[in-house]
Amino acid sequence: MDESAGRGSQRGPIGRLLRSASELLATVLAIGRTRLELLSVELQLELRRIAVLAALGFVALFAASIGLVMAGAAVIIAFWDTHRVLAALGVTAGFFALGLAAVVALVRQLRRGPRLLAGTLGELQRDVDNLRGRS
Repeated sequence: MDESAGRGSQRGPIGRLLRSASELLATVLAIGRTRLELLSVELQLELRRIAVLAALGFVALFAASIGLVMAGAAVIIAFWDTHRVLAALGVTAGFFALGLAAVVALVRQLRRGPRLLAGTLGELQRDVDNLRGRS
């Protein structure tokens, strides 16, 4: 078999089809790589945000807890001679009410937060729409 005949077939319709398929595959891989890079960036940003929120939340919770315990103790001590049981019950009820309010606020905040990887998912949907010709 002649080597030039083999090269000549690459210039024909099958060769052009193979080149076109190769270029399409390269384009799809490039799009996939871009989307993975976006996914990586979004994950890094989300992890940083979560770490900062967790650290700040811990510090705030610790400081507020110590402050509330001290305030509760001060109230109980102030009413020690007259109504210590009532003061202890009032302080306890106040702690429970504050905890419930915090849980409600936390649930609202979690529901209101941005959807994880929203940018990546949006880009992938735009890619699908473009490939289907709905741009």
